[in-house]
Amino acid sequence: MSMRSPLGRVRGLGSAREGVGHWWAQRMTALALVPLALWFVAALVGLTGADHASARDWIAAPVSASLLVLLIVATFYHGALGLQVVIEDYVHHEGAKLAALIAVGGLSLVLGLTGVLAVLTVLFGA
Repeated sequence: MSMRSPLGRVRGLGSAREGVGHWWAQRMTALALVPLALWFVAALVGLTGADHASARDWIAAPVSASLLVLLIVATFYHGALGLQVVIEDYVHHEGAKLAALIAVGGLSLVLGLTGVLAVLTVLFGA
């Protein structure tokens, strides 16, 4: 007994088998963001009242810079994955869906790269 509709059986439409990778990436980035976000909040609390030079020195430390880059990449990738699911589920016009997916992907890439480049600029003192 098949769970597919008669039309689905005729058209041969079924699972694309691509959802597991997307689901897994979403869960792994969420898991990575928990300790990274806790570290970031704790670091910001520790920097309370610090001047600009102290904050810059903190960002320029190799461990802090590395963790900041990981936080930025994981945040924007996780957000893009989540927004992709929302758009695919709730935008029904194909043209609008494609435009929204391209906009979200492009914006996530540009903003993520901007954040990473900002950290690297402070790290290498350019």
